[in-house]
Amino acid sequence: MNIRYQSKFQLEYKLGNSLLCLGATIVSSTLVVGIAQAKKPPAANKTDSGLIRAIGNDPMTRRPLDQTITVPATSNESVLLQRINQEKISPPSKKTSQNVTSVSHLSDIRPTDWAFTALQSLVERYGCIAGYPDRTYRGNRALSRYEFAVGLNACLDKINEIISAGLTDKVSKEDLATLKKLQEEFASEIATLHGRVDALEAKTTKMEAQQFSTTTKLSGQTVFILNGSIPLTPSSSTPVPATNLTFRGSTQISLLTRFSDNSTLFTSFQASFQSAALTDLHYTFYPVGDRLKIMVGTNGVNAISVFQGTNRIQTEGSGPIALFSQRNPIIGLNAGDAGLGLIWRISRDLSLHGVYSAGNAASASGDGGLFGGPTSIGVQLAATLFDGVGAGLYYLNSYGPLDQFLGIPFSTNVALNFNTNAFGGSLGWRATDKLNFGGWVGFTTSTIQNASFFGSVSTFNWITYVNFLHLFKEGDQAGLSVGQPPNISNSNLSGNINLPNLLRYQVDFFYRYPISKNISITPGVGFVFNSGNTASSGTVTTGTLRTTFSF
Repeated sequence: MNIRYQSKFQLEYKLGNSLLCLGATIVSSTLVVGIAQAKKPPAANKTDSGLIRAIGNDPMTRRPLDQTITVPATSNESVLLQRINQEKISPPSKKTSQNVTSVSHLSDIRPTDWAFTALQSLVERYGCIAGYPDRTYRGNRALSRYEFAVGLNACLDKINEIISAGLTDKVSKEDLATLKKLQEEFASEIATLHGRVDALEAKTTKMEAQQFSTTTKLSGQTVFILNGSIPLTPSSSTPVPATNLTFRGSTQISLLTRFSDNSTLFTSFQASFQSAALTDLHYTFYPVGDRLKIMVGTNGVNAISVFQGTNRIQTEGSGPIALFSQRNPIIGLNAGDAGLGLIWRISRDLSLHGVYSAGNAASASGDGGLFGGPTSIGVQLAATLFDGVGAGLYYLNSYGPLDQFLGIPFSTNVALNFNTNAFGGSLGWRATDKLNFGGWVGFTTSTIQNASFFGSVSTFNWITYVNFLHLFKEGDQAGLSVGQPPNISNSNLSGNINLPNLLRYQVDFFYRYPISKNISITPGVGFVFNSGNTASSGTVTTGTLRTTFSF
């Protein structure tokens, strides 16, 4: 196993005649744990105890041997130890040992010391240590004993690899004797280094297991919409009102904070000409494994955000312009803000989604609270039927207003009391990378009971669409949809609210053209036939130009 000592110990050599000068500097004495734990040095006898493990990922650049030797990345301390013990080794020359005080008595190792010169010689022959990263020479500098021990260990590692590779003849007996002597002189420092490394490794392992590094990603989208309807005067009717050319815009800023690989916090603000609001604030996490995801929050938790549909391009800023063409209307029925959602991936091709949402959870009085005001609860089963074909079946139960969904202006006290059961299904087919088809159906039945107003009403809606991607340019998109918005199919409500005599239909077309990676323009046109569910209401034609900035 390998240990990396990141002390930025740097030895440098300079070629000059036949002598390589060795310099060193200390930038940091921090020891950083490498990729595995080091074993404690053997304590049997002093001769063997200093042969420490190799530094496999030494930060110092290693100089190749003068002779080309292919060395596999193996490290076996016993190989070098066995070779040293088997060889008949002569001690270093008396000339050196008698004239120089033992290095074990020195606090620093200087370039003139025997140990420094011996290690320098090993570096020159085996290339176990190189100099500074820029290959410059910066003079001879003294080393502490611990810094010297790190360099010695690097040479032990290099020579050990050579012997382990079966290239024993490449290492001389004199060099083995030198290594043995140096190991004995620095046995205590090497042992101390092992102890420090073990302690640092334990701390680092704990830090890695308990690390808490949050990152937040900022994203945003700004949309400008130029919109106008063609004035018309149907037979037996007054001109359609509100046909002035309009220009509006909105900006959404989102923050995605990732606490770990399994938990995120999503915060989003949206502002327009008339209002600004916190639209999303929810926390998502995986409690067990990676199959069950739970979403909980006070804003933006509803079927729209939890249900994963088959047509995933229907976004406000880049998909169809008309809201009806973006998703099945029943999914947004009384969509609240605060609540709980879950996505359970049962298998690779099957998932179950569930959500409970309250529309006025922050209010403690009246029709408020988590359960007292408008609420919605739903479940969806989504499946991949074939390659490129997805389907979803969903059911929702809601309590709250119904006038916008039905298109009928009820009084306020009536609109807050409908109990609705909604059923729907979606189907999508990605025929090619550039073409996909799909559609959905939705059915609702709603009842109301109070002293002045009672009865039930049923609705039905459907749509079919086709999308063309990368039609003329990479990233562009065209879409055509034909469908029927929610229309009353049956009604016995009191107050002379009768079944309409005609059904309305809607046709929408859009084409999104990317000007750049972050800017796109989308012209679109829409037609609503029998807009008021009566023959006299005629057809409303709407033109829209949308510009989207994303960042």
